[in-house]
Amino acid sequence: MKRLDGKTALITGAARGIGLALARAYVAEGARVAIADINVGAAEQAAGEIGPAAVAVRMDVTEQSSIETAVAEAESALGGIDILINNAALFTAAPIVEIARTDYDRIFAVNVAGTLFTLQAVARRMIARGRGGKIINMASQAGRRGEALVAVYCASKAAVISLTQSAGLDLIRHSINVNAIAPGVVDGEHWDGVDAFFAKYEGKAPGQKKREVGAAVPFGRMGRAEDLTGIAVFLATAEADYIVAQTYNVDGGNWMS
Repeated sequence: MKRLDGKTALITGAARGIGLALARAYVAEGARVAIADINVGAAEQAAGEIGPAAVAVRMDVTEQSSIETAVAEAESALGGIDILINNAALFTAAPIVEIARTDYDRIFAVNVAGTLFTLQAVARRMIARGRGGKIINMASQAGRRGEALVAVYCASKAAVISLTQSAGLDLIRHSINVNAIAPGVVDGEHWDGVDAFFAKYEGKAPGQKKREVGAAVPFGRMGRAEDLTGIAVFLATAEADYIVAQTYNVDGGNWMS
């Protein structure tokens, strides 16, 4: 008996990186998964690689109509949604005096509004179905404290932690558990972009910031997407039924709370 046998999950931003690792872990534990991504071609490729337990849906979390359509398609393909992982997110960095309103709007549209309104759309269907569910939001260690160059991203992830608390307290009366995961620095192709921001604003050589943050992790290295799968599986199981509105750090010891 696998831990997620008979369960279905919708994972946003799941065509690559952390989302794809979570999708693979869920399928390995017996779940069927809808891989939602704005790049539907990449989502289809990922689903094809995973196998028949995965389906692809196009979702742009900045557009309400796209959210509603994708949730409906996932529910139809899977026969319902038991688990949602709000993973889609963007990163940005700039000194306070250089932050552009367009960049702020873009980050908050994906990281905050995207999380809230995808959660809302799935929660409505979970309530109508009457079987409860699990919702897992991807926060960040950046949501635990500010950083000089990362104000907008930090603020967006702090908002995710707060939304997790509010939604968790509201939805548990429907047997819907809402919790979050706060990764630390996770290696992957996205870190090329992160590293480039710090190279620009701190005058570092390409790759230098990545080496520095990896060396600073108490565990001794940057995280990997696979390091997040254990907590993501656990929070989706009945073992986590009494856990409500919490955010779990999975960061190699970077932050203690």
